[in-house]
Amino acid sequence: MKKEYLEAGKIVSIHGIKGEVKVMPYCDSAELFCEFDRFFMGKNHEETAVERSRVQKNMVIAKLEGVDTPEQAEKLRNKLLFIHRDDLELDADTYFIQDLIGMQVKNADTGEFYGNISDVMQTGANDVYVIKGENREYLVPAIPEVVVSTDVDGNLMLIRPLEGLFDEN
Repeated sequence: MKKEYLEAGKIVSIHGIKGEVKVMPYCDSAELFCEFDRFFMGKNHEETAVERSRVQKNMVIAKLEGVDTPEQAEKLRNKLLFIHRDDLELDADTYFIQDLIGMQVKNADTGEFYGNISDVMQTGANDVYVIKGENREYLVPAIPEVVVSTDVDGNLMLIRPLEGLFDEN
């Protein structure tokens, strides 16, 4: 099931004296995080407008609407920030990692069930899916030669493993 709200980052500290917060982005890049003009905060997903934001090293400094003092900002420490799924349009064959976690993985040709995706490792060249099987974990490269189809709504990924990928030795 697709989540309506997706984790985008976490407020880790305050910054300065004007109520700004320092955010650790969970997005692909801090620059992408800065493109959003609203976030949803906490478990209740309370909408919060962003007055301004900027990248500082690999973090984001953000000024949230209604947060004007260091004391107000301090109360937000460790709060998660979410984006609404509809606020970000993905390219074709691009998925939210949170939608892939838990997805069933089967062989496209035989229907053999390998397990469920338990993690996605971002290695730089390509992502690697960690598939937790009944007795072991498999590392599957997220490349077109292996991943035949991904059905987020059906919670199913079909793969065609490279030779030796699932061998026990």
